[in-house]
Amino acid sequence: MSRDTGPDWSTRDRAPGGKPRVIIIGAGVGGMATGCYAQMSGMETRIFEKHVLPGGCCTAWSREGYIFDYCIEWLIGTGAGNDANQVWRELGALDGKTITNFDVFNKVVDEKGRSVTFYNDPDRLERHLLEISPVDAPLIRSFCRDLRRFININLYPFLKPPPLKTPREKVRTLLAVLPAFRLFWRTAATQMHTFADKFQDPLLRRAFRNIFFQDHELFPLLPYLFNMAGAYNHNAGFPQGGSLGLSRSIEERYTSLGGVITYRTRVDRVLIEDGRAVGVELKGGARHYADHIISACDGYTTIYGLLDGRYTSPRIDKLYNDMLNKPGILYPGVVSAFVGIKGDFDPDDAHSTTYLLSGEGTELPSALQNSLVVQLRSRYADGFAPPGKSVIHCTYFSDFTYWKTLRSSNRREYWEQKRKVADFVRGFLERRYPGIGERIELVNVASPATTERYTGNFNGSILAWKAFSDADDLVTKLVNKDRMRLPGLHGFSMAGQWAGMGGLIRTASTGRFVTQYLCEELGLEFKAWESSGHEAWHRDKLGHLPQLNEWPVK
Repeated sequence: MSRDTGPDWSTRDRAPGGKPRVIIIGAGVGGMATGCYAQMSGMETRIFEKHVLPGGCCTAWSREGYIFDYCIEWLIGTGAGNDANQVWRELGALDGKTITNFDVFNKVVDEKGRSVTFYNDPDRLERHLLEISPVDAPLIRSFCRDLRRFININLYPFLKPPPLKTPREKVRTLLAVLPAFRLFWRTAATQMHTFADKFQDPLLRRAFRNIFFQDHELFPLLPYLFNMAGAYNHNAGFPQGGSLGLSRSIEERYTSLGGVITYRTRVDRVLIEDGRAVGVELKGGARHYADHIISACDGYTTIYGLLDGRYTSPRIDKLYNDMLNKPGILYPGVVSAFVGIKGDFDPDDAHSTTYLLSGEGTELPSALQNSLVVQLRSRYADGFAPPGKSVIHCTYFSDFTYWKTLRSSNRREYWEQKRKVADFVRGFLERRYPGIGERIELVNVASPATTERYTGNFNGSILAWKAFSDADDLVTKLVNKDRMRLPGLHGFSMAGQWAGMGGLIRTASTGRFVTQYLCEELGLEFKAWESSGHEAWHRDKLGHLPQLNEWPVK
């Protein structure tokens, strides 16, 4: 939608008996999910989004016919018969789409060419790992035994926040959790680093840390087992259309329910009267009023920018003062190098491989870990490359401050470092796939500073708070105890990844949660139903894709 479309909410008054009006800041997955559920529950909503696309980090861009899909590597909830899938069906996110499922979660290769393939099938995985290191049999069998147990668990708590559950619902949840309580407790209490360090084989010690493509450092065993089990059950696949496709589908669902998104529109501040949020002021001075305001954009910007830091609490202060810059609490920034090539790859090549680096890793600008992830993105879904061509996505964790400082103080050097990334990737791929250099048509590099520019995410973080970090308990209390509100401020709530701990399904669930809290306050019945869209997905549904840089790194 254009900048000037949308209902006239420039005055405080609404028609007697009219629907409650809700303004949502940010058209990421969390913001649009909030809009969908609020529309279904009898509210009138509109979303203001500063970018030209929906989705926030769940996005893509284009160059010379290639589509560079930025976000999704796997999506919890792609299989039928669970609560996560119900959320996506309600949001229309999977309408008309095929799902790609892989037998392998990730492959890890060391500097000498030794490799570990993390099959989702625990029997196949166990046989493979025992061939690599028979001496590590007890640890291998323990991990695979736990994976089998997780495969038999169907627990996705994304439909209702605990404070709103009825006694019967709480009992049902308890009965589902109890049989696996010791499994959950033990795997959540065991750090992956602690577990991996017990392996005698040095490759296994390093490889287990990189099951999720890169080393997530503070993660315990539980999320690895949970997600691999989901992949085995075909409930962690890749949806046709990818990241922007998911966002466009939710956007379509939202607008079909009567919601309005106004793009290229930045909210500068929340308007407050007598301790109540009553509207927003846009860049340029226009004001729009509503009964309730929900911020689904960057958490720090919301609290200390839109609200001037006036509404905090010990919990908020600890999160955004103590935790925000504490090592290991936020997901780091990511450098992405998309490579467009002529032709395809050997069908036996893994769709995703983490290469462990030693000395050559120091050549990557501001690399936080000595590894490079190489994903054959054309294997994930059709349409990411022109006919007869393919897309590779290479990534590594990197320091936001390094890139932000360069871009602000020395633009020429900033571009030079991006070219250095491109050159490294070209050389690296040529060593792994001899002759590929002649087939490379372009390399496009995005830095953490790029992420911050286009999404507003603090420090270019891709997923906000890390689950299982010291921030986890605080964010959980913000949802369950504070009910997604801020102290001393009525008529205002928070949703999105900063309110729900990263991950797309958790981000989407914050929209469901915040709407249920709002329905309780307004005396409305919360309603949700599955989308009935059945039109087959096609590439044209992505719409116009922007180009991130004026000068691609070729």
